[in-house]
Amino acid sequence: MAASVPLERVPPTTASYVIASAILAGVLGFFIGQGASLGLFSSATAKSSSERRKASSEGDKAQGKEDSSSEEDWENESDEEDGGELATFAGNNDEVKLVLVVRTDLGMGKGKIAAQCSHATLACYKYYMSKSPGSPILKRWERGGQAKVALQVRTEEEMLLLQAQALSLGLCARVIQDAGRTQIASGSRTVLGILGPKSVVDSVTGNLKLL
Repeated sequence: MAASVPLERVPPTTASYVIASAILAGVLGFFIGQGASLGLFSSATAKSSSERRKASSEGDKAQGKEDSSSEEDWENESDEEDGGELATFAGNNDEVKLVLVVRTDLGMGKGKIAAQCSHATLACYKYYMSKSPGSPILKRWERGGQAKVALQVRTEEEMLLLQAQALSLGLCARVIQDAGRTQIASGSRTVLGILGPKSVVDSVTGNLKLL
């Protein structure tokens, strides 16, 4: 039977190492926990989070751009170079207004209609500026708040008939043809703009319904 070794002869260094290691681990764990709570070790996490937010934001912007592409409009043109002679309407002191006659049979979305009406408004203004820049009609319209009314027709034939009637009275009447890059076919006539004294314009479009 082997002789037992007296307890006091066991080297004390082994127990010391175990105790010291336990104390060191506890201290390190405490400081690491404190540092994490203060955000000292969160730079990498913050950077990663920031990158994720940036990527998400860029993705949202790209998605938004894609979603809005259906409403994006391109340059359109009035379908006639010569819109007829503009009458001076001497002696007529009516309010001047712009009527925007929109085709409803094309199935245009709200954004598309808004864009086409903008084209028609600009086409009428540009025509007056090129043919009669000092016209009292245009000046009265500008000073009176540029009144605009949106009306509707169901067919291209009806729109062109209205344009012919307006031109015969000396009104500015411009029809917009779409470029065909969104929603509808190229060359589609979308909106008729008629600018002139209220009583004269109403004689052409007075029976139409509001859009």
